Amino acid sequence: MRETQIIERIRRMAERGHRDRSLVKTIGDDCAILRPKVNEDLVFTSDFVLEDRHFTLETHQAADIGHKALARSLSDLAAMGAEPVFCMVSLAVPVRASSWVTQFYKGLLALAQRFSVTLAGGDLARFDKVIADVICCGRVPRGKALLRSGAKPGDRIYVTGELGRPWRRHLRPEPRIAAGLALRRLGASACIDVSDGLALDLQRLCLESRVSAELTSDLPIAHGASLQNALHGGEDYELLFTAAPKRRIPKHIAGLAITKIGTVTRARAGQIKLDGRRLKPLGFDHFQ
Repeated sequence: MRETQIIERIRRMAERGHRDRSLVKTIGDDCAILRPKVNEDLVFTSDFVLEDRHFTLETHQAADIGHKALARSLSDLAAMGAEPVFCMVSLAVPVRASSWVTQFYKGLLALAQRFSVTLAGGDLARFDKVIADVICCGRVPRGKALLRSGAKPGDRIYVTGELGRPWRRHLRPEPRIAAGLALRRLGASACIDVSDGLALDLQRLCLESRVSAELTSDLPIAHGASLQNALHGGEDYELLFTAAPKRRIPKHIAGLAITKIGTVTRARAGQIKLDGRRLKPLGFDHFQ
């Protein structure tokens, strides 16, 4: 099948899905056209999924890979408290994988439909391994996006759901969009999604906020996981957030349990302690 035929098949699949009214033009031209609403900010993110890094063709179904490729970027939108609008997908596949492109998009578009995301365009190429880069756009009221930089000493630290799930349960991660929207409305002071490990992502939040943190070992650890899995395992795609003590944070948000796991402190930026002892962030780092 030629490239133009594959693209036309993807276009027909996308047209059966959600179409956001702010998108004036989608697949078919050199660029998509977005006409944003007044008094809103647009937020953008991009995430790779790479063969032999995030998956293998022998152990992962194409639909699972498509789901995960979109879920990773949607998780970033959730951390900003953003409502998803559209995605763009750049996909490179080897000849042997071209037959599963349709299944890849079925998995991606099924998730897109659930979260009202329009597939607005992208690129398709041939390469010796599968590479997928998904760009997502979301919208928030002007000046209301959740940032990593808003935490203050004395704020409480919370996390959604459970941490440290065994890796094989991460074939289809669930982006916490509804929780992110709720946290923005509740007035969370800072937020980040836990994709590379709780300790490492908390350090990133602390560095941006120029604060430190004190964690307790009373973490919401998933069944079958250890404390080390919860601290450093990564790929949880839960939301790690902070809120001022005066904010009333419910025990459940969007059907997810909310657990207080620590306090923001005033020490060297990025320093994290666990039950009073220095904690080294050992989460996933592409370059370590």
